[in-house]
Order: sequence, then C-alpha cells, then structure tokens
Amino acid sequence: MPKRYEYLGLLVMFYANEHEPVHVHGKAQGREARAEIILVNGQVTEVLFSDVGGRPPLKPTERRNFEALVRARAEEL
Repeated sequence: MPKRYEYLGLLVMFYANEHEPVHVHGKAQGREARAEIILVNGQVTEVLFSDVGGRPPLKPTERRNFEALVRARAEEL
C-alpha cells in the first residue's frame, strides 16, 4: 500500500488497485480508519469517514488529525 502522507505519527495510505469509491486509510500503531472521497464530475463533493472492520479504531486525536488532513488534501488524493 503506497504511503501518501505521514503526519503527527499517522500514515495515510491507499491501495492502488482497490475498489471504488476512491478512499484512503489512516493508520497509527495498529489502529485504523478509512476516508471515502466522493467525486461528482471529477470534483470532491463529500468525504465520509469510518472505522475499519477487524481493526482497532484510531484514538480521538488521531481521528481528528486524519480527518483534517484528508479534508485539506482531498483534491490531491
């Protein structure tokens, strides 16, 4: 899984050949969350965040940092 960003101990990664919608994973010490980036006509219209089944969730501060980073960089991702 290629790493896109490393921010405050949080890794933001994506799988190159994974399913739609476009999404990235935020990981920190075995904990994980996911952000789906919803595109309409090539424009980001929404970002949906969720926990990843079978993985411990990010801590609240990690989750806030992940959400802030993904929202700020959604067009690049």
